[in-house]
Amino acid sequence: MELENEKTVELEETREAGMEENHGVQTELQSEADLTDHHEGDDHDEEHEQVDYSQFTKAQLIATVKELAKESDFKKIDHHLRNIKPLVDDFREQERTQALNRFILDGGNADDFYYRGDEHDATFDNLVKNIRDKRNQHIKNQEDQKTGNLNKKLELLEKLRALTDSEEVKDHFDQFKALQKEWRNIGQVPGTQAKTVWANYHALVDRFYDNQSIYFELKELDRKKNLEAKLELCARAEKLSEVEKIRDAVRELNELHHEFKHIGPVPIEDKENVWQRFKAASDAVYARRDVFMKELNEQLSVNLEKKKVLGEEVQVFASFQSDRIKEWNQKTKEILELQKKWEVLGGLPRNKAKDLNKKFWAAFKGFFANKNAFFKKLDASREQNLEKKNQLLQRALELKESTDWEKTTNELKSLQEQWKAIGPVPEKMREKTYQQFKEACDAFFENRRAQQGRREANQVGNLKAKQAICELLEKHAAEKTATPDILKELEEQFGNIGFVPKKDVNTIRTRYHETVEKFVQAIAGVSEQDKARMVLESQLHDLKNDPMGEQKIFHKEQSIRKKIQKVENDIAVWRNNLEFFARAKNGEKVREEFNEKIAEAGNHLDQLKQQLKLLRTVS
Repeated sequence: MELENEKTVELEETREAGMEENHGVQTELQSEADLTDHHEGDDHDEEHEQVDYSQFTKAQLIATVKELAKESDFKKIDHHLRNIKPLVDDFREQERTQALNRFILDGGNADDFYYRGDEHDATFDNLVKNIRDKRNQHIKNQEDQKTGNLNKKLELLEKLRALTDSEEVKDHFDQFKALQKEWRNIGQVPGTQAKTVWANYHALVDRFYDNQSIYFELKELDRKKNLEAKLELCARAEKLSEVEKIRDAVRELNELHHEFKHIGPVPIEDKENVWQRFKAASDAVYARRDVFMKELNEQLSVNLEKKKVLGEEVQVFASFQSDRIKEWNQKTKEILELQKKWEVLGGLPRNKAKDLNKKFWAAFKGFFANKNAFFKKLDASREQNLEKKNQLLQRALELKESTDWEKTTNELKSLQEQWKAIGPVPEKMREKTYQQFKEACDAFFENRRAQQGRREANQVGNLKAKQAICELLEKHAAEKTATPDILKELEEQFGNIGFVPKKDVNTIRTRYHETVEKFVQAIAGVSEQDKARMVLESQLHDLKNDPMGEQKIFHKEQSIRKKIQKVENDIAVWRNNLEFFARAKNGEKVREEFNEKIAEAGNHLDQLKQQLKLLRTVS
């Protein structure tokens, strides 16, 4: 009869723990998400002391930021930095205006003025960057800590499972309580694992108590101690109604819920009363939180409407173009004023923030990208590069009618190498200068081919030989007998065949490249990555026989470099965006999507780098 009663007690305990777990997990996740993710990670100013920075000098402001950089409280840092940055920007604008006035007084033309700032500006920008890097590292450390906690809990589960499954039960209760205490002292685990880990732990606790029925008196004593502990938590929860800041109250309540659900079962007759008391104290805090969230959402909605207007105003800057410094400086001043208004407004509703921020900052960055491109065009080195290329062009024009084939060929190739080594020229002259140089080189090589090339009959024979190789490649592909060795052999044969009629050059080359791709795709037991490499190697091998092959390889290399840069930029942006979802309610799913994108882009990046490495080997 005693064992039967104890079984009933255990079933009631299981129900109690399940109720407490579900409510605790739900309220903890809900309250944290509501209070930390509702406006883009911004914190309320009232949590930190208010400092009037309006009377500070620029040096004092930057000195203050230096001290802030030593802090570990990122909420405090962000709070003060939002007040300091507009003032530093004002100092920068005043100094720029003063420098402009001095420039004009010294006889300068305002249209030629360009202000780069002083060492204080560089110090300020570096401090802000260092603060951002420290914040990112802090977030990473938190995630690493959760992963470490998960591993610790998994180890404890194995110990608890071994203890539960042991046939010897004497003295196991003390070991069990020690494991429980150790479990409670371990912090949070990643959200995706929390429910599963807790369920496994709770199931093992139930099994242990079932196996420990002979120690029922110890259990009852433990239940009474659990009751005392939970009543103390109830008293602490009731006092939270007196806490002034609702964010602090909710944060502490979450900690109490974590303790409450890990304490263990209480006597059956007290179970419902103690839970209802704790729940009532919790509901009082949640009621205050709901009022707070309603007011917060109203303010965020107001911010949304104002930022929508700014988002439309900034769009015209993205397409702005001019060839005058004065106009660029004026537009810069206007867009920075919009930025100040944007930053002063504060946070946005979580479901609207991403798209609106993306729209505003895309236009903002687009404007400055265009501005940087403009000033790069003004760089004196481009004019020097143009002069150097004009000298090479003049020499190429002098050589294009030469009949000293070998000497002139070597000299023109040298000119081409020098051309590639010289940096960019002004955009408006780039295509014209290149086309003139290319036409001069092409004219010579065309004359050389006309003079030294095979007779038409021989060229027709070469064409037939190359067509035969294409047919053989197609035959192997169709019959599934393609191998890398056959490809290499036929590739060498194709490359050793001489010129074909000029009118058939592009046709046979296109057919050859297409048949090589079909051939490679038909090779069995080779990965797609290796197939792509084989196709590229074949194309490069063919380019080596092209008079302008080195230039084409160079252009292909530049194209791959641009793709690599774009993929690296995409990965950097996606990794940076991950921090915005670190504490979001549905952030895990978004982070998984971003991680998948990053992984896929990483594979693509590896392929591009392999292609670039192969290009360097060939060139």
